[in-house]
Amino acid sequence: MSLLEVNDVHAYYGNIHALKGVSLEVNEGEIIALIGGNGAGKTTTLRTISGLMKPRVGTVKFEGQDITQYRAHELVSKGIAMVPEGRGVFAKLTVQENLEMGAYHRNDSEGIKRDIEKSYELFPRLGERKKQYAGTMSGGEQQMLAVTRALMSQPRLLLMDEPSMGLAPVLVDLIFESIERINKEGITVLLVEQNAHMALQVANRGYVLQTGEIVLADTAKVLQNDPTVQKAYLGIE
Repeated sequence: MSLLEVNDVHAYYGNIHALKGVSLEVNEGEIIALIGGNGAGKTTTLRTISGLMKPRVGTVKFEGQDITQYRAHELVSKGIAMVPEGRGVFAKLTVQENLEMGAYHRNDSEGIKRDIEKSYELFPRLGERKKQYAGTMSGGEQQMLAVTRALMSQPRLLLMDEPSMGLAPVLVDLIFESIERINKEGITVLLVEQNAHMALQVANRGYVLQTGEIVLADTAKVLQNDPTVQKAYLGIE
């Protein structure tokens, strides 16, 4: 049984048909890349999975349970966390307070303390800035904080929306190294990323989304060698 199943999902913004029968599955322990151009429906797919949007048609199942009508905060408690596009940190809270907010539904204070320390081990820079207000940090530091804040909810499935957007190359490498490390610790990852080259390097499998429809699905290695993917998303003529 798949950890996540998205079945024939149609989603709309008003009269705009954003997702046109999207189906995908994520197995436990995988990193799945969802790639595509601007406006392809990648963020809408994540918003639908995470409960921020409701599809008009289709279902989303997590661990075999239909979660289509669940609200976002209910899905956090079930084990789904999202790192949103644009980071979405609480600008007027400190790094430590942001991490504590990520564990809002938990009541194991000792476990929360341990996970905060694990966050600082994953990104030592956050540990150096634990008392700094998040809004005064660089984009890369805020991205690190967004990732670790999501991890504080102890997810089984981590949804990541454009984690490398706007980052310097050295920080892009750091973020993708952290994705692999997170996955090795047992967290399944569904990654939306315009940097298709990096996404397919870390992923097990991938889906290509185009104007609201899945047009290709295969192993990451096969997609990397696909002429259409190379030309459209990898910059290889």
